[in-house]
Amino acid sequence: MSDITELLPCPAPVQLLAADGTAVDPGEQARARGYAMPAPEDLLAVWRGMVVGRRFDAQATALTKQGRLAVYPSSRGQDACQVAPVLALAEQDWLFPTYRDSMALVTHGIDPVEVLTLLRGDWHCGYDPRATRTAPQCTPLATQAVHAAGAAHGLTRRGSDGLALCLIGDGATSEGDFHEGLNFAAVFEAPVVFLVQNNKYAISVPLAKQTKAPALAYKGVGYGVRSEQVDGNDPAAMLAVMRQAYEHARSGHGPVLVEAHTYRMEAHTNADDATRYRTADEVDEWTGQDPIVRLQAYLVQEGHLDDARIQEVRDEADALAADLRTRMNAEPTVEPLELFDHVYARPTPQLLEQREMVRSELDSHVTQQEMESAR
Repeated sequence: MSDITELLPCPAPVQLLAADGTAVDPGEQARARGYAMPAPEDLLAVWRGMVVGRRFDAQATALTKQGRLAVYPSSRGQDACQVAPVLALAEQDWLFPTYRDSMALVTHGIDPVEVLTLLRGDWHCGYDPRATRTAPQCTPLATQAVHAAGAAHGLTRRGSDGLALCLIGDGATSEGDFHEGLNFAAVFEAPVVFLVQNNKYAISVPLAKQTKAPALAYKGVGYGVRSEQVDGNDPAAMLAVMRQAYEHARSGHGPVLVEAHTYRMEAHTNADDATRYRTADEVDEWTGQDPIVRLQAYLVQEGHLDDARIQEVRDEADALAADLRTRMNAEPTVEPLELFDHVYARPTPQLLEQREMVRSELDSHVTQQEMESAR
């Protein structure tokens, strides 16, 4: 059995960068766990990913207002939680995202149009999960925790050194599937890392009404899962902590639970009025902890980033947004019968019956149109 001290998270969230971008001492316990400032080139990659990701996020929000998307859950403010963990994944690893993790999928190299296809109301999943090693974005809370644990166990049984990254929100930690996923992963020592993006609200429910735990990271200890908490708005700390978590899981030591303390700057979705449950002062306070501003300030101070490169990446992000806007404004060709494709590997009799019913309705509609045209 593991020493309980090895399972406990650091008493305060791990931090390498202050809000103003200056480097800080992470503390003795954090240093002992190997959390150190990542190399400049790695931080530059995270900074670029966040700039591009936020521009994508802003464009997706605009597309929702224009009626091109049915709904869009913004992840602005959670940029470091979306980008750093994904960039640290290896090619053989799997990603299990939630509905709020579109920025993570774009960072993972998935076509932005395919990322938004589900939110557009077209197809079951806009990308190929097998080819991208990315599970469909999960809307039911915490169900992907069980999927990730099972997939990670399967990777081990197949002799792969791959792992699974499961992204979840703080609200998901109140669901049974979260606990089942942790317990299964711990018992079978599955190589899975559960990243809780604690953005302080489960839609409108504040964290204080969900749990009395001193931090969500402590929830892993009861299952024998190594746990950690990190400043989720500190990109350097996010990268350092997630790399150590991956190393722990990949080397056969079992799962890790990481709680990232962060904040979503926008409403839950475009259908939510966040002013009903949080104040402008609270939002302003978190605005001062912007992860992009923080990392950019550090990189400029250290001489790793200049105005020319900043503008170059901004232009790149704008070009991506323009391409996304153009392609999303094109009307998709919809085949209604495709609704029944890929529901099951082998269609059930009920599904085939439903498919034929829809086909009959479509044929009847076409026949009626032809008769009216002939009059």
